[in-house]
This record gives sequence, structure tokens and C-alpha cells, in this order.
Amino acid sequence: MNRTHLVLLLSVIGLTGCARRAANTSTADAAAHTPAPSASDRGNAAKPTPGDDPEQALAALSATPIYFPLDSSLLPPEATDELARIAQALRQRGLAKVTVAGHTCELGTTEYNLALGQRRAASVRAYLVNLGVEPGRISVISYGEERPADVNAPEKNRRAEFSFRLAEQAHAGEL
Repeated sequence: MNRTHLVLLLSVIGLTGCARRAANTSTADAAAHTPAPSASDRGNAAKPTPGDDPEQALAALSATPIYFPLDSSLLPPEATDELARIAQALRQRGLAKVTVAGHTCELGTTEYNLALGQRRAASVRAYLVNLGVEPGRISVISYGEERPADVNAPEKNRRAEFSFRLAEQAHAGEL
């Protein structure tokens, strides 16, 4: 599989999912109810398993978007299961990195929406770090209102999406 196909596959995976609604909760409250990984899990986080095929490891990663309430960057309670699954998958795949993209609906100014999208992505990142994912493996970006998932359903635009890549791909882009 060439890089173009891989990027396309990951883009499609990142854009799938269905809307969820729930009451607000804070990242700290949600993190308090999720067990932290053991020291042995954290010690093995960045070590690939011998014989791992990097492309297969990356292809196995997928995630549904995390949907947020209006004007909020607090993680909804139902997001914790998905984030725990993502954290476990990342800890098992030491070559994988993730970018969390924060999005908003069209309400608010461009500057406000970019800041809110950044806070949403940072909230997801903080939760993943709390679950034992190394901070250097998680990037955040905000698109604000610029990349709506559905122009007719604002609640689907208030989200954080995930895109996965191999560590080698990240280094190639930095050269």
C-alpha cells in the first residue's frame, strides 16, 4: 500500500462516526474514573513488538470522532470508552502517532472558534496522556469552523477527530 492510499484510508477513517449527546463532565472528573495504566504498560508504550508490520499496525488504528456540547471543551462521559480504546491501541503500537483535530460549528467568531477547537483537541490530548500515551506522540490542531462534517447538522461539527501516522512519516515531514 503506497502512502497516498494510506493517507486516503486514514482520512476516511477519521471522518466516520455518528453524533452523540450527553451532559458535560470535566476532563479531571472523567480521568478520575478511568484506571491509569500500570508502570509496565507505560514502560512498554513506545517499544514496537518484534515482527510488527508498521503498515498493518497503523491500518488497525481507527477512531470515531468525539462530539462536544455547544461552547464546551469538556469531555462528554461517553467519550471515555473510545479514548481508553485509542490509548490502549497507541500503547500497543509504539510506532504510531496521532493528531487530534478540534472542530466547531459556525457560531461565534473565527478567532473564538479556533481557540475552542484548540481547547477541545487539548482536552482529548490531556486525557490520552493521563491514560499513558506519551505526550510526544500526540499532536493537536484546530480547524475551528473551517471543516464542517455536515453543514445542516451543527452538532456533528462540534468534534475532535483523529488521524494516525507512523513515527517514520512524522520525521520525514520534518526534514
